[in-house]
Amino acid sequence: MNQSNKKNLEFIKNAGVNYFLQDSPRNWFESEQNRSHRSLKDEDKDDGKLLKIQQIIEKIKHFDTPLKDSAKNLVVYDGSLNAKVMFIGEAPGRDEDAEGLPFVGRAGQLLNKMLAAINLKREEVYITNVVNWRPKDNRTPTDDEILQFLPFLQEQIDVINPDFIFLLGGVAAKAILSTPIALGKLRGSWHEYQSLQLKKTIYTIASYHPAFLLRSPQYKKASWEDLKMLQKKLNEKN
Repeated sequence: MNQSNKKNLEFIKNAGVNYFLQDSPRNWFESEQNRSHRSLKDEDKDDGKLLKIQQIIEKIKHFDTPLKDSAKNLVVYDGSLNAKVMFIGEAPGRDEDAEGLPFVGRAGQLLNKMLAAINLKREEVYITNVVNWRPKDNRTPTDDEILQFLPFLQEQIDVINPDFIFLLGGVAAKAILSTPIALGKLRGSWHEYQSLQLKKTIYTIASYHPAFLLRSPQYKKASWEDLKMLQKKLNEKN
């Protein structure tokens, strides 16, 4: 682990990140099937972010973790490198592992609908997870696994430099907000996220993971309220 990652990990541990809920990106490397990748937008090619993201992906690819043993593909991100909003989930599932992209299964289809409901397109936002390899049998990542991958997530945040972060599920909320408070109490309010590298506050909201909403549709109303909060902030900024 390089010095930057050590510094990030030390910060994360000192912040008290040791509480995680039991819930359940673009891969720039060719799979064994040699599948093609979606084309980049022109603005994503020219501002230097692509190289930085590729370097992060390279580090994740070569990071030694047992999660690789049961996963098919590295899953880092999808969407725009110039996104104003960053959506962070937990870890890849079966469909994501197969395609090498986050949120492409049923939960991903619901996320697309959630975005459309507030006039956002998938290609306009940056979508990633806390952990980038699929845990075997879709189990919840362990505390150690989450801590190991958080420095890579921190680096992505620094590169993308979003105005807002939308956390999908308890694992992402606990990891990024560094708090033992339950998701049900965290949601519905804006929180302030401070990066080690960025000289600004990133306004952050925690809400329910689309996979949870599929299992418990009674929480969709609360999720819609969170989405409207994001939409209001975006409209105010524009």
